[in-house]
Amino acid sequence: MLERLIGEYGVLAVFIGAGVEGETAAFLGGVLAHRQLVPYWQVALAACLGSFAADQFFFLSGRYATKWSYVQKLLESGPIARVTKLLEAHPTGFILAFRFIYGMRTISPVAIGVSNVSTRKFIILNAIAALIWGVAITAIGFLAGHAVEILIGRLELHLHVLIALALAAILVGVSAYAVRREMARRSARSGTWRRG
Repeated sequence: MLERLIGEYGVLAVFIGAGVEGETAAFLGGVLAHRQLVPYWQVALAACLGSFAADQFFFLSGRYATKWSYVQKLLESGPIARVTKLLEAHPTGFILAFRFIYGMRTISPVAIGVSNVSTRKFIILNAIAALIWGVAITAIGFLAGHAVEILIGRLELHLHVLIALALAAILVGVSAYAVRREMARRSARSGTWRRG
């Protein structure tokens, strides 16, 4: 029953999940592809398109819908100053990288939308970044599914997914810690340089 539902709606779920939630949906899509419930190319494409569509929506919200209470709330949040600072310092690099930085995924395209970055430039860079992100995260899920099977053997689908999710949570936590530590180090170094 579960496998049939995944076969029918798994790709759609990855598309929606990649836009709404992000990494977990794309990662699970890779695990499901490893279990041969859905073709890998379909979940990778769904993750790319879902991520691209969501970030375009948030970018256009920042550009044309700043009166929406949700957009105003994002623009008044704490991380907006850090996002704006990174965007001003490295616009192209930041647009390519923000979806890989945990905790900046939703606010960043809104901030880019209110900046002077052109719509054309954002669409091109967003498409490139979404393609890299979608393929990479689903591939990590696929490899994690393979690793679980090698280490533990063929499991029931729900157990396989739970173990893969635990691995994903560990990877995301470690990555987020490393990125935040590096950003804090760079921020402290640039502050020291300015004071000198």
